[in-house]
Amino acid sequence: MSKKIISTKNIKDHQDLFLLISNTLYQARRNFVQYVNVTMVETYFEVGKIIVEYEQKGLEKAEYGKETLKKLSQKLIQEFGKGFSVRNLEYMRLFYFTFGKSQTMSAKSGKSSTLSRKLSWSHYVRLLAFADQPLKLEFYLVECEKSNWSFRELNRHNFMSRK
Repeated sequence: MSKKIISTKNIKDHQDLFLLISNTLYQARRNFVQYVNVTMVETYFEVGKIIVEYEQKGLEKAEYGKETLKKLSQKLIQEFGKGFSVRNLEYMRLFYFTFGKSQTMSAKSGKSSTLSRKLSWSHYVRLLAFADQPLKLEFYLVECEKSNWSFRELNRHNFMSRK
């Protein structure tokens, strides 16, 4: 049972001091994790965009070469470590395809976006299973954000709906 301490004026003892500092540190951690998640999602969106634009070379449709992603994956893993498998690069490309036509990831633009700043890359990868089912995708996006579903909750709801 934790006490609510609003300011240093309310501190009565060492326990109150500890609680105030603990709350401050926990909030900073939550903010940091959210910042990292948002940055990762925005970055992967941009990577997907770069891949798509490279593959299409200005054309409406592209011929996708697994070899391109394979070579790119090897170089990125060597430079940046794991997280850049061919499969993950395919997810980044699909992420851009799925959300890129109607959305921009830039929070600076001031435009609203259906992309949630609350969702992690893992959420989006899971949601990409519905890339070809826009209504289902939109439903799960809204539910994740509105209900603050963790990745596990999304998985649980997602698999229950398939039965």
